[in-house]
Amino acid sequence: MKMHDIPFGTTDWQTIEPTEHPGDTGMAYWRTRQFGDIRVRMVDYSAGYLADHWCSKGHILLCLEGELHTELEDGRRFVLTPGMSYQVADQAEAHRSSTPVGARLFIVD
Repeated sequence: MKMHDIPFGTTDWQTIEPTEHPGDTGMAYWRTRQFGDIRVRMVDYSAGYLADHWCSKGHILLCLEGELHTELEDGRRFVLTPGMSYQVADQAEAHRSSTPVGARLFIVD
């Protein structure tokens, strides 16, 4: 990832209007900023959220609150708690998120 043509700036995430993204169960609320090809999001998952798809997009993801469960298509499973992160490349390993208790994430992709 190359970051270019992005002037210094700050983001007050509370001023970014959330968009709703339903899962198979639960809801995801995205607050999104776009900087050229780079998308930056603050995402809140409701308790009981389960993604409605397998994702092949690359991310760098930091868990800020709650607990995020990530399942890879090959069956491996990981649990992130506050302060933990993961990174995965585009088209590398399909993954799907869920959370029993809810989670707040900071994601760059």
